[in-house]
Amino acid sequence: MEAPHILVIDDEKEITDLIEIYLSQEGYHVEKRYNALTLLEDIRTYQIDLVILDVMMPEINGIQALKMIREKYNIPVIIVSAKTADNDKIEGLLTGADDYVSKPFNAMELVARVKSQLRRFQVFNKPINDSSHIIEASDLIIDTQKKSVTLDNQSLALTRIEYEILVLLASQPGTVFSIEDIFEKIWHEKIWHEKSTNSNNTIMVHIRKLRKKIERQPRNPRHIKTVWGIGYKFDL
Repeated sequence: MEAPHILVIDDEKEITDLIEIYLSQEGYHVEKRYNALTLLEDIRTYQIDLVILDVMMPEINGIQALKMIREKYNIPVIIVSAKTADNDKIEGLLTGADDYVSKPFNAMELVARVKSQLRRFQVFNKPINDSSHIIEASDLIIDTQKKSVTLDNQSLALTRIEYEILVLLASQPGTVFSIEDIFEKIWHEKIWHEKSTNSNNTIMVHIRKLRKKIERQPRNPRHIKTVWGIGYKFDL
């Protein structure tokens, strides 16, 4: 199998060079850019498997670039940014980022996050058994073979993480998943004490956005229920 292709976009050359060194040591092919002007062309030309994207860039900023990616591609995107405020992280996640790493960052941690995102993407894109690929909850239908979700026969546009959280919960209706369970199963990482708050906030953001898409009354959800003090469950 050919090594994954990673596209790194950051207007700081030192950052892109550092990321390239560490990813190349892991056997990844790396393409470096200092702006997002050729973003979509690069993804298509080099068959990019994952994008690492800075936020504060000239001409096309990271959030604009992320929106461009999500209009055409479902590949993992990791934002690397000096903007560390919670609102900035939430905006990135709501726009469709799969992960958000604050500068300055530990290069080996970034490599670990890249591996985690690629592994998760591969797991959730494997074909499954034909006999169990439909989950029905009233007018909400999840087709895990086609990777599609419809409500009242209307297709819903979910981000990949939203889709994966929905499938995780809906595949075991009534089962309560803790924040730790969801984070470990979706991100393939364990929550350590020092990042438990960020992990909790990340999952809450995705759950809130997911409810807005699949629930008729997001503030009084029928399907994705909060089990206070524990986590979340899915009711048919």
